[in-house]
Amino acid sequence: MSEIKDFNCTYDNSAGIHADVTKELGLTFPDAYLHGDTMAALSKALRRHDGAAFCELPFCHTVEAEAMGGIINYGNEKAGPRAKEYICTSVEELLELPEIDFTMGRIQEVLKACEILRGQNEQVVLQVSGPFTILNVLIDAKYVFKAMRKKPELMKEVFRKLGKEVLRFMEEAKKRGVGLLSYADSPGGVNILGPKMAEQVVENFTYPFLKKAELLADGDMILLCPKTAFALLGTGKAELRDIELQEPMPYGEACIRMKGRAKLAGQMCIKNVGYCLENRIFKEVVLR
Repeated sequence: MSEIKDFNCTYDNSAGIHADVTKELGLTFPDAYLHGDTMAALSKALRRHDGAAFCELPFCHTVEAEAMGGIINYGNEKAGPRAKEYICTSVEELLELPEIDFTMGRIQEVLKACEILRGQNEQVVLQVSGPFTILNVLIDAKYVFKAMRKKPELMKEVFRKLGKEVLRFMEEAKKRGVGLLSYADSPGGVNILGPKMAEQVVENFTYPFLKKAELLADGDMILLCPKTAFALLGTGKAELRDIELQEPMPYGEACIRMKGRAKLAGQMCIKNVGYCLENRIFKEVVLR
């Protein structure tokens, strides 16, 4: 069996919420999470506050699921959007959910915010969610894990459906000038799934999904959560390639500079804005 290392999620940026920033902007919540102009203003202010090299959108991991019918609690200035209640009680129902319409709802506003920021010459990192993150909003996890054991072929169909929607989201973001696409799916980490199931997910979903996604990285870059990068490395689906930098620099800045030279990155969480590559080595994740 493969040996997949886990990654301990720690980071030091504001992740969409910071009292000083929100008070200074005079925004009203949760309304600020629902409009492209206010999302753009908040993202830009947080970038300045954190000293980051990029603006980050959206401020939660519920956008894709909501666009497929999920019910969301939009939160307030202290707690951002999160799942409110499940809409599915069986995995079969997941296959009946609609495709995402990018011309309406909050997902349209996220894309609009990306476009606004790119028009202001800001570097934008768009966070997209993996299947387990999306499923956490739509259905109780107990039904997912049961189906993965009892109905593996059905779950492959569910993963394919969700993967298709995420790829479409990434394509729409690229149309708005987004050059850094961040992919994360921490609920699908080895610490939750266990080694055997985590390996199956890499084989049946993550690897084939990212082989398609990397085609979108022509001149741009896909930033992998280290949990995903470690899963690929641990299962032999990827290897690391060292690229020497001219000087030490923050990881986020290095990712911006490596656009067009490396397609996939994943040596650190992009949210850890204080992480510096002191050794001047950027590690590209190369799929096999």
